[in-house]
Amino acid sequence: MGRTMDIDFADLLMEVVSRRASDLHLSAGAHPTIRVRGRLTPLESYPKLSSTDTREIIYSILTGDQRQRLETDWQLDFAYSIPGHARFRVNAYFQRGAIGAAFRLIPFNLSSIDELGLPAVVHEFTRKPRGFVLVTGPTGSGKSTSLAAMIDEINSTREEHIMTIEDPIEFLHGHKKCLVNQRELGSDAQSFSEALKAALRQDPDVILVGEMRDLETISTALTAAETGHLVFATLHTQDTAQTIDRIIDVFPAHQQGQVRVQLSVALQGIMTQQLLPTADGSSRVVATEVLVPNPAVRNLIREGKTHQIYSVLQTSSASGMQTMDSSLATLVRQGQITRKLAESRSSTPEELGRLLGDATLNLGQRAAA
Repeated sequence: MGRTMDIDFADLLMEVVSRRASDLHLSAGAHPTIRVRGRLTPLESYPKLSSTDTREIIYSILTGDQRQRLETDWQLDFAYSIPGHARFRVNAYFQRGAIGAAFRLIPFNLSSIDELGLPAVVHEFTRKPRGFVLVTGPTGSGKSTSLAAMIDEINSTREEHIMTIEDPIEFLHGHKKCLVNQRELGSDAQSFSEALKAALRQDPDVILVGEMRDLETISTALTAAETGHLVFATLHTQDTAQTIDRIIDVFPAHQQGQVRVQLSVALQGIMTQQLLPTADGSSRVVATEVLVPNPAVRNLIREGKTHQIYSVLQTSSASGMQTMDSSLATLVRQGQITRKLAESRSSTPEELGRLLGDATLNLGQRAAA
């Protein structure tokens, strides 16, 4: 037990910050392990942790109420701060009878839409008076960071009331031009659906729903977007068409026609993103697919022809739309990512090849000319 005292936990968390890691894992039988630019690296300067070590470290940062919830539910989401330096989103859990935890670093300073390298059309999403804006992608793709940038832009440019419902609260937003209230599941609210229903009675203009996990939350979010609120939310989907299908498929078959109509009217934009290690290995860069609902897209949603949306994305770059393949191809052409990585992350490598092939051909033709 004395060995736990060898680990200064605050120092360990500061090492995560200084190494620009995205995550820290504490697991019995392993060294503390960090994720840097997508790869796990054990911190071998720290001892391997015993189950007693992980329990003592994690219990030392929990309140009595949080300990009780961890023991009852066998897992717990919460936020943890080192004042003035960093915040972490934490999930503590039981595994093989021991306690483990994953700490996700939440940058202390909010990055802007442009600093994150997001498409220019994302600025337009923050100017919408009402409707539904979705940011989607796999876990760890930077969805929360992108949403925080959009909320910060609204906070800096509009004079409205922003309500966020999160599990847990990640980025802290001060009051700028807007009044910002942030509710955390477990300490401020019981569930996303309950908090969202309550939010409609709290005079919000803008609502951020951390995650749409169930039918009730999706249904209430859609209603909120229809009734004059600007609603931001996330889903774990891989492309824009799949996002639309996921929302509609959550509803019973007899309601799906009506939901298609609602969504076709309320939707203001979908951005699907993934984070990729740069070619030089020094950082990560975001690739994005963007859907901006024009009359053609709204019609396809209404008629249940989401499989045709991809061709609209391909031909509508003038209105800010782009496919994931065109984003990947641009990053390859700029030398930001390798072609091999782009091919591994593309869902249609032949389309990516066509985009890159055309680019190479054009360059060759220009050189010949």
